[in-house]
Amino acid sequence: MALIVKKFGGSSVATTEKIMNIAKRVLGEKKPGDKIVLVVSAMGDTTDDLIELAEGITKNPYQYTREMDMLLTTGEQQSASLMAMAFKTLGQDAVSLTGPMAGVQTNDVYTKGRIKDIQPERVHKELDAGKVVVITGFQGANSLGDYVTLGRGGSDTSAVAIAGALKADSCEIFTDVDGVYSADPRIVKGARKMREITYHEMLEMARLGAGVMQPRSVEMGEYFGIPIHVRSTFTTDIGTFIREDYTMEDKDFVIRGVAHDEKVAKIAVLGIPNTPGIAHEIFSALADANIDVDMIVQSIRNIEKNVTDMVFTVAAGDLAQAKKVVDGVADKLSAVAVLIEEDVAKVSIVGAGMLGNPGTAARMFGALSQKGINIDIISTSEISISCLVKGSVLKEAVNAIHDEFFPKN
Repeated sequence: MALIVKKFGGSSVATTEKIMNIAKRVLGEKKPGDKIVLVVSAMGDTTDDLIELAEGITKNPYQYTREMDMLLTTGEQQSASLMAMAFKTLGQDAVSLTGPMAGVQTNDVYTKGRIKDIQPERVHKELDAGKVVVITGFQGANSLGDYVTLGRGGSDTSAVAIAGALKADSCEIFTDVDGVYSADPRIVKGARKMREITYHEMLEMARLGAGVMQPRSVEMGEYFGIPIHVRSTFTTDIGTFIREDYTMEDKDFVIRGVAHDEKVAKIAVLGIPNTPGIAHEIFSALADANIDVDMIVQSIRNIEKNVTDMVFTVAAGDLAQAKKVVDGVADKLSAVAVLIEEDVAKVSIVGAGMLGNPGTAARMFGALSQKGINIDIISTSEISISCLVKGSVLKEAVNAIHDEFFPKN
């Protein structure tokens, strides 16, 4: 007897046939006494289709963030209701619940919400009645009762958070890939599937661009101590387990994976005063606009005039808003110029094993150098090293670094 949360992504529920197949699979794997909760994403490209509809009304629909959340949450509701119908058709009682119905409470930041609390009494009640519970991912409600979405990939966060609130035995993330790889297998032919990876390493991989998991979902898994199993919807093979520590010899690997992110942009604020408080002036304004900043570099541009340049990266989707914010601050600081570069990408290596292994950075830089790839910005953490390169050479950069740390047999 176990309580298991299973999350199915958009490609997994893209058609009614796939939805029926999932219901059959879940019932086929269900053991007597098991309690099953499903968290589902919108069907296929539904979210993109809804955004396109909004763009038919206005060129910038995200200026109306509350209304966008009202619109986008309908995609997951469609999936959940159809999934519940599928179970009922197969003779298994089921009920669909929205995130708010399942007790998911969020902050007030529309389109980029964060879960504040989950009160899952309704879910427990339905499970105790013998039902399979199907919950919409990606959404909760704020203090006003308004729908708030959790950002793209937020269904992963919903699933792990709900698993934690329910004190589930495990959380399974079903997707169109069969686990977590040492690099994106669509780019690197020799990418290796990992059997295990720690929460800390997976969090870095996700934060640095590995799209298989949303970073916040990994944080939730670590916080609640819920083992996460990333696996394929279309096979019964074992995937990748995300947990506190390894139980296998995989811990001997210095580097766990190579991540990349091509959805970034670089902003350079040139000729600003090199005085205390300037960095705070820029980045507090961006924070107030809920814009995340990464890879920050400050350099002395002119010692005699005591001015400096501030360079940093933001997500490509935040660029328009970030530029508007930065332009306002730059005018206030009498900056020389604000420059934007969009043809950039970030490539990173991740691994707890690099601690105490001198030379890891040199090997990464050497692999790029041998391919004639220039590094624009470098940033590091305890278990990762990231380089900003031209977007046009991203694929070559990822393969060069992967070949260095995961040589082909």
